[in-house]
Amino acid sequence: MKSKRQTTDAPVLTPSQLESSRELKWVDSFTRTLDTKLRIPGTNVRFGVDFILGLVPGAGDLLSLGLSGILIATMAKNGASAKLVTKMLGNVLLDTIVGTVPVLGNLFDLFFKANYRNLELMREYYDEDKHRGSVWPMMLGITAVLLIIAVASIWLLVKLFSMIIASF
Repeated sequence: MKSKRQTTDAPVLTPSQLESSRELKWVDSFTRTLDTKLRIPGTNVRFGVDFILGLVPGAGDLLSLGLSGILIATMAKNGASAKLVTKMLGNVLLDTIVGTVPVLGNLFDLFFKANYRNLELMREYYDEDKHRGSVWPMMLGITAVLLIIAVASIWLLVKLFSMIIASF
């Protein structure tokens, strides 16, 4: 799904899509800041703040994941379907997992551009006129499940450490 647009910093969304919502206009601009704002001199290879953040082990990847989450949540608020959000989360998950591998992750991030891909998915979705409705009920459900998993994991860790300490 490598787009020819990745060699420029032109808006991804169409003019009518950009005019339809200030939030979508922000998503387009911020996505390009994260993924295509800068160019390696003498090449058509573009990168952005996301690539630079990826150079900071751990914290950079975590911050990048959070920024991608904000972009996805904003697109969901503007009518992305549950299926589209799932595809977007898959792109970010792949970017995050591979991004944790030193050097290889940085090279992958230089060319994969999950946020840019997600914005292109949103543009195509709008072009097909499927952007009605809200994904918030699904997002709330996913958040609840993740919260339950997090609490259960913490509870299990506490129990495990208690058992280990009690055995001494």
